[in-house]
Amino acid sequence: MEDNQVLAHIKKLSEEEDRLYAKENLSDEEVKHLHKMNIELDQCWDLLRQRRALRDAGKNPEKANVRPPGTVENYEQ
Repeated sequence: MEDNQVLAHIKKLSEEEDRLYAKENLSDEEVKHLHKMNIELDQCWDLLRQRRALRDAGKNPEKANVRPPGTVENYEQ
């Protein structure tokens, strides 16, 4: 996955997240969906950081991998 694809996915998830946060009352299903999206956003940002770090180090950014939720969950942005 290229950086621009990761960024496009982040944008899509962020827009959906904003839409849900704008609602007054979320259903249980929407709350679960929001939680899953937050984890996926953390994974995407982590992947993008890995790709950039590898590229800056002169290595192949394709070696970056999506890390499990427990590793990236609650990263500070």
